[in-house]
Amino acid sequence: MKIWKRNLIVCWFGTFVTLIGMSQIAPIMPLYIKQLGIQNTGLIEQISGVAFGVTFIVSAIFSPIWGYAADKIGRKPMLLRASLGMSIVVGSMGLAQNVYQLIGLRILQGVITGYSTACTTLIATQTEKKHAGWALGVLSTASVSGSLLGPLLGGYLDEILGLKFTFFLTGGLMLVAFTATLLFVKEEFVPQEKEVLSTKEIWRKLPDASLITTMFVTSFVLQLAYYSIEPIITVYITQISKNLNHIALISGMAFSASGLASIIAAPRLGKLSDKVGAHKIILGALIVAGIIFIPQAFVKNPWQLMGLRFMLGIATAGLAPSINTLIKKITPENLTGRIFGFNMSAFYLGTFGGSILGGQIAAHLGIKYVFFITSTLLILNAIWVYKKVFTKLNADSKNKEISKQIV
Repeated sequence: MKIWKRNLIVCWFGTFVTLIGMSQIAPIMPLYIKQLGIQNTGLIEQISGVAFGVTFIVSAIFSPIWGYAADKIGRKPMLLRASLGMSIVVGSMGLAQNVYQLIGLRILQGVITGYSTACTTLIATQTEKKHAGWALGVLSTASVSGSLLGPLLGGYLDEILGLKFTFFLTGGLMLVAFTATLLFVKEEFVPQEKEVLSTKEIWRKLPDASLITTMFVTSFVLQLAYYSIEPIITVYITQISKNLNHIALISGMAFSASGLASIIAAPRLGKLSDKVGAHKIILGALIVAGIIFIPQAFVKNPWQLMGLRFMLGIATAGLAPSINTLIKKITPENLTGRIFGFNMSAFYLGTFGGSILGGQIAAHLGIKYVFFITSTLLILNAIWVYKKVFTKLNADSKNKEISKQIV
């Protein structure tokens, strides 16, 4: 087996488990906080929100830092650091004695994260160019499906193993990822930069900073769209369901349907982006996703919602790998870790922002407006991508074709 394929397999597993570890706590957080001694319902809700969101905020801060470290000392050391650290920290959550220890561990989890960033950089720089889009598409399924299936898996494991053992199992899986990374990941890394560049200096070295910024915003909007429904889905399922049994399970299935679709579609759309251009996939995916959000406001039963969420997953499956492919193509290799780190920050902020935004819109305007506003954001993002990315890259490709004909 080729080295880049072996690296991809290990990175997929590690990224999937990492994102599960970050998101699986959502459905069990209130129950665990109550088990740790907090009985007031209002206080439980407040602490749950803090404990869930703080990891993503801290991760957004530290992702560029670990991206810089990956550019300086290599991607494999970052993979080993993050996987071993996550194994210890997530496993320790099952031993927390009070909510302060739990929140402290969630903060520490955000600090030591960086597995996904290092994996994306490793695959982008070590994979054969003709297979880069496909490989990044496969890897993106781990991020998206891990973050979407995490809440469902967390609730399911709680029923089988209990609250504490959910953390122990996730920590154990991260230890497996650490071992696999240590034994099987190979990297040919040569540091290309001796001086420490500031963020402004990094930005000046980019051939097209505005295009990179547009990609960061698109990553943010993608996660915002996925997670805008997360805080209100149980309430929405209750409203449209005639059978009130297994509401939690049905809600988890509806929320995770898009993750399942992404697993199926992302590698294919990644390969398609290699052929037709990543910018075309990004624009098309944003438009289709924006349209699909609208009928979700008018569904009559949970199965219709699941079907539309599945279609949404197919539509957006090409976004993450196409964004990463485009970033890789226009970023100098010695800066890829930092730029992917910034992109991962946008990813985490979108996850946190979506969870907050969905709840606030539903509380002030009603649940249906969550879908309308999210659809609007996707369409606006599509217009921005068309103006800043699509027209520019299409013009560049036409100019290249004309040059070839002249020569």
